[in-house]
Amino acid sequence: MTALVPNRFLFEFELSLHYRKDLPVIDGAVNDWTDADLLPKLSEVDGQTEFADVWACWNESGLCIACRVTGKHQPPRCDPSRFWTGDNLRLCTDMRDARSNKRATRYCQQFYFLPTGGGRAQRDAVAGVNKIKRAMEDAPHVAAERIVVASRVTQSGYTLEAHIPAQCLNGFDPVEHQRIGFYYILEDRELGQQYLTVGDDLYWYVDPSTWATAVLTR
Repeated sequence: MTALVPNRFLFEFELSLHYRKDLPVIDGAVNDWTDADLLPKLSEVDGQTEFADVWACWNESGLCIACRVTGKHQPPRCDPSRFWTGDNLRLCTDMRDARSNKRATRYCQQFYFLPTGGGRAQRDAVAGVNKIKRAMEDAPHVAAERIVVASRVTQSGYTLEAHIPAQCLNGFDPVEHQRIGFYYILEDRELGQQYLTVGDDLYWYVDPSTWATAVLTR
């Protein structure tokens, strides 16, 4: 029997975001990511098995995120003009971690990353920024070209990594504000969804209070 309310919805999760003096090289490979950067597999709380490893880390220059998807039988299918319909990784951040807010503030942002769909042959990785629905106030515009993203496609999946510069993270201040709202969702046309806390049915894309808290630790 499927639970009416996911177990993860009953918790307020807090995780440590690993500090790295030298951030990983953004080249599509994930060889230089470590176990310390690996995000916890919170889906196990709901008895679900994850199909990807997801890493994140930070330093004064910004945030990095990466994933490794395995178990696919088809190449990724991505459409940058409708990024949510294909294979994609999305990251939501709130630089003030206002967990009591049910609607996003100007410190909340949603970034998306696609393993393919860019370049002349549409084989390059793509990064972009999407406005958060029903936000009280939108974050300042961020040019997607400022975000560094790369991917590598294999026969059974892909790897993807990105760096979001500090200047693109509205309110990023790791000295005064070490606790930030943090959420990711990985969507795959074959394998389904993998997410940090809650899924679409609990409106993560509207409500920052459903996200986790990440502590920018050293």
